[in-house]
Formats: sequence, structure tokens, C-alpha cells
Amino acid sequence: MHAFDVLGDPVRRRILELLAEGEQTAGSICAAVQREFGISQPAVSQHLKVLRDNGFATVRPEGTRRLYAVDPQPLRQVDAWLDHFRRFWTPPLEALATELARGRRERRLREGGPDERKTP
Repeated sequence: MHAFDVLGDPVRRRILELLAEGEQTAGSICAAVQREFGISQPAVSQHLKVLRDNGFATVRPEGTRRLYAVDPQPLRQVDAWLDHFRRFWTPPLEALATELARGRRERRLREGGPDERKTP
């Protein structure tokens, strides 16, 4: 399964968001997803299986519990693929940062604050 097929499902994306906060038990993941999406425990388990089988999540037993965590490697691959497209949003964001800095500087100057170009 392609990474975007895995990530295309909103339930799996939500599970990854939960796991991004740190290791989670299968029970806590299931409870959160059931509450938010209204799906059954077996359906949540299937989504966890897809994430595991495709390398997006790891699982380790701890007594009777199963602890899930994000495996960052497939996400790095997605990030590398997205590199081809960053040029579509990076320059506008850099321009926005420049404009915000210019606005802050102009506001300081109007309010009589120090000019950041001057050194003490």
C-alpha cells in the first residue's frame, strides 16, 4: 500500500496524531477513535493493523497491554516526496515572515522604540 493510501484515511491520520503525542495503549487509542468517529473496536484494530503493516506504527507488548508508537521512517519518506512541491508554499511563507517583521519594526519606530539596526 502506498503511503498516501495509508494517510488518506482520516481515522488513520487521527491515530497517527494521537501517537505523535507519545506512546499509547491500544485501549486509549480505541477509546479516542471510537468517541470521535463512532466506529467499532474491531474497525479501530483494523486501522492499527494497516498502520503497523505499512510501517507507520510500532507495537510492543507490556504485560497484557499493547503499546503503539509512531515509526518516523515512512513519514520521512513522505516528507522527502513532498520536497518536490515545497517551492509552491515555501517562498510565500518566507515573504509573509518578512512582511510580519517589517510591520513589527515599523510599529516599534512609530511607538518610539529602538531601531533594531542600531547597536548600543
